[in-house]
Amino acid sequence: QVQLVESGGGLVQPGGSLRLSCTASVSISTFYQMAWFRQAPGNQRELVASIIGTRNTEYSDAVNGRFTISRDNARNTVFLQMNSLKPEDTAVYSCAVRAGPFDIYKYWGQGTQVTVSS
Repeated sequence: QVQLVESGGGLVQPGGSLRLSCTASVSISTFYQMAWFRQAPGNQRELVASIIGTRNTEYSDAVNGRFTISRDNARNTVFLQMNSLKPEDTAVYSCAVRAGPFDIYKYWGQGTQVTVSS
């Protein structure tokens, strides 16, 4: 069973930065794709960023240019660097992994709260 543990959330002022981490209980080197999702109260969960391998990244329009996803296979960790944060970025952020291109995101972390407020 794969366990994912997120950390790094918190309260930050608009324009500030946070770095989220998601560490897996197993080697992530064989996972096809890792991703960060977020869900704000009353909203559907949305895909924020994903990474295939260590270089192929995609971002939602809402965060493109402000967020950066990266992956460290040696540390079994995926990161989400969030800069120029806005109040609308407030949400619970969760990481997820899938084993192959035709698999669902099967394993999820418990989530970490990010609140952007002055």
